[in-house]
Amino acid sequence: MRAIIDTDPRHHVLLLAALAGVGKAMNTASMRSLGDEISVPVIIFSSLVVGAIGGIIGLYIWGVLLRWTGSWLGGSACSAEVRAGIAWSSVPVIWAMLLWIPELALFGKEMFTYETPRIDDSLTLSLTLLGFGVTEVAIGIWWFVVFLKCIGEVHAISAWKALGASLLAGLVLVGPFLLVFVLILIAEAS
Repeated sequence: MRAIIDTDPRHHVLLLAALAGVGKAMNTASMRSLGDEISVPVIIFSSLVVGAIGGIIGLYIWGVLLRWTGSWLGGSACSAEVRAGIAWSSVPVIWAMLLWIPELALFGKEMFTYETPRIDDSLTLSLTLLGFGVTEVAIGIWWFVVFLKCIGEVHAISAWKALGASLLAGLVLVGPFLLVFVLILIAEAS
């Protein structure tokens, strides 16, 4: 990460953010069972387009938030460096997208549907799907550690402070919505 920051913090950042966004969109489509309503080719195409755009937008939103909250904890990174940390930390998640190839080959549309009769009827397919799930959880943990290390490196703070900055960024993002929700509940109770 330091070599990237020292040479060109913008190197492949948008590409990595777009690819990570595609992976997130595919996972979201799977978790929300979008295959119950739309076809797999439409899901894949939508994930490619919307996911790529969303990944880049998310990069800039989280970049601003993590630059800001990281500075509260003694961090010194500029916005481009924070975006580089976010983007380059997503490399494990991008590699994990390769798992979609065998998953789609083995499970087909059932990767995107609520009901999975073919998988449920086959112990082999069920165990294989479980194996993919365990692998994806391990990659998710790996990504999180790499993310904290990258944000810590670009800010010149510890990974623990990077965790604090990430939690603060989440609060900054969600806080106003929670405040509005609480105010609505109070107004309705009155």
